[in-house]
Amino acid sequence: MDAPVRGAAPTDLLGYATDLLSERELAKLQALRDLLEERARPYLADWWEGAESPAHLRTELAALNLEDDPELLDENGAPNPYYVGFKHFEFQRFDASIATIYGGQVGMFRTVVREGGSPEQVARLDPRIPSFELTGCFALTEPDHGSDVAAGMQTIATREGDSWRITGHKRWIGNAALSDVILVIAKDAADGAAKAFLVPRDAPGVGVTDIRGKIALRMVRNGDITLDDVVVPESERLQRIESFRDVSAILAQLRYVIGWNAAGMQIGAYEAALRYALGRQQFGRPIAGFQLIQEKLTRMLGNATATLSFAVRLTDLKMRGELTETVAALAKTWAADRVRETVALGREIAGAEGIRVDNDLARYFTDAEAVYTYEGTHEMNSLIVGRSITGLSAFTR
Repeated sequence: MDAPVRGAAPTDLLGYATDLLSERELAKLQALRDLLEERARPYLADWWEGAESPAHLRTELAALNLEDDPELLDENGAPNPYYVGFKHFEFQRFDASIATIYGGQVGMFRTVVREGGSPEQVARLDPRIPSFELTGCFALTEPDHGSDVAAGMQTIATREGDSWRITGHKRWIGNAALSDVILVIAKDAADGAAKAFLVPRDAPGVGVTDIRGKIALRMVRNGDITLDDVVVPESERLQRIESFRDVSAILAQLRYVIGWNAAGMQIGAYEAALRYALGRQQFGRPIAGFQLIQEKLTRMLGNATATLSFAVRLTDLKMRGELTETVAALAKTWAADRVRETVALGREIAGAEGIRVDNDLARYFTDAEAVYTYEGTHEMNSLIVGRSITGLSAFTR
């Protein structure tokens, strides 16, 4: 088997891409692959080591028109969910930080605006989001509340006539310092229900500080956000979010991409490990010819292929309106485990070189820890599945 070359199509052992995507969709993904290889690959190691965010790539990525090309949309103006999945796969295969810099905007932020805003708000804001003319981030997690943020949220919004006064603290917010607008979820002081507000990053009372010292997603500017009596007009409250249930329903629409992200990262690690093994000589021949190395590569490929299969099935269920919270939680906890195992095997194959970022494997190895934690921790997703299995809840909700 030949080694994957930079710029080549990713490993897809079961041929899902060719079966599920049109020629136009495949061409778009190839254009994305080519851009990342040309404009990002030569600088990845330096960006990672310096914790530099390549925000300039957003304009070039937007120019590819990955989101709203009329030839990618159906009669209802929606893209093929399999194309959306493979787009996530491609980004994660290349680099999780760049995936977040792009996806936090056109995925998370855009989806919450589209689903939570009034028709007038959507008409005003949505066209400016995929072009990055308007940049935004989604702020839910707090310093003291992650898994229990629905019940424990301490960011409070108080209605004062035609405006709201918001005070609180958000943490781990991706792309915060790069955003014009922070989409803040806060608790209504009057009724305790969650509301969503578009808060200008430069509004009086807003403070944004980068979180430093991260070992994962080093190129993402995760922000620590303080809100001190920040005044926001009622017109900047997303009108269709009236409770945390509304927020959860919107976020549930994005849960099917979890498997695609996990599969993409594993394929990236597998391809990097295979490249290294074919090029590394020991005892007079490539280490790829050694039995133990081949066993590790086989496990990596099996994990990645199984995860991709899971992602395809989740997407099918999502398209039919049958994707349940239990299935999504099982996919997250299982796929995150496989990611950890796969990237660790890749790092092992490269030995000491596996802890150097230049060989790519160190990036996958550390970024896997972020995948393992976000979108619900392993423990919380396990308890969601456990509640479904047993009928007994291990936590209060």
